Amino acid sequence: MSKGSAALTVLPKARNYCARQERCQQEVRDKLYAWEVPAREIEPIISQLIGEGFLNEARFAEHFAVSKSRQKGWGPRKIEAALKLKRISEPCIRAALKAIDKEEQNELLQKLVAKRWEKEKEPNGFLKRQKVMAYFLRKGFQVAEVAKAMDNL
Repeated sequence: MSKGSAALTVLPKARNYCARQERCQQEVRDKLYAWEVPAREIEPIISQLIGEGFLNEARFAEHFAVSKSRQKGWGPRKIEAALKLKRISEPCIRAALKAIDKEEQNELLQKLVAKRWEKEKEPNGFLKRQKVMAYFLRKGFQVAEVAKAMDNL
């Protein structure tokens, strides 16, 4: 393959990949490697996708944070960790976390805690509280947030 020829054949495919849903640069980079695009041609393709508006790290991070909060019930710490794994920049992560409606997240947490509390079979109240707390800490919530939600039960 001559220099730049992979970019010409892969670029429409990459545009389509980005148009289907929000993507981060690392996801596109990984996909281009999977398509066996030569390493030297990957960054120019990513730059072109950014220039054309197909890739936008801030837009991706905000969409990711809001959707994981609403659909998966993830807390801010888990969302932040997931964005870091996707190699999103710190400023974009901070902006994405600010995009999550705090009031909406608190209401969602309250509902999820109540649901989890009913589901937990532990008869000992202290152990039950610990198990529910541990579950929501793994979901990325702060101790104080979960404790407040449990106090409101």
